[in-house]
Amino acid sequence: MRSRTDRYLEADRARIEVIPMIDIMMFLLVFFIMITIDTIAGSGIALDLPGSKTTTLLKDTQITIGVQKDGAMFILGKPTSPEQLTAKLKADKEKGKVDVVIAGDKEVPLQKLLDVMDLVRAEGIQSVGIAASSNAQSAGATPAK
Repeated sequence: MRSRTDRYLEADRARIEVIPMIDIMMFLLVFFIMITIDTIAGSGIALDLPGSKTTTLLKDTQITIGVQKDGAMFILGKPTSPEQLTAKLKADKEKGKVDVVIAGDKEVPLQKLLDVMDLVRAEGIQSVGIAASSNAQSAGATPAK
């Protein structure tokens, strides 16, 4: 009499293994989710950036500070207080040249962006930029008809 395991190991019919397909599908799902997350590199939070026709890509940004509508600051997705930001800027400046980009949401008042810029410049860092998207429509351009 044949045991159950003998019949299982017998190669009389082709079988489709489902478990490896599930693993592959989960990997693809995670991959596409990570690709489609709309975050500013370095800030770790999703922001709706203002548009500009004259944006320039900066290659050597070392610190990106995200600023939300309520004025909350984020570095690498973690909330940061003004004191923590100042301490981080001091530590990074001691290591060498520091380039900072401030990524503020469209709805952030200009004064809050300037307050963050003042914190950065108070540490003697002059290389400061403001992040913007290159979408011409959001910059107030009229769409072509």
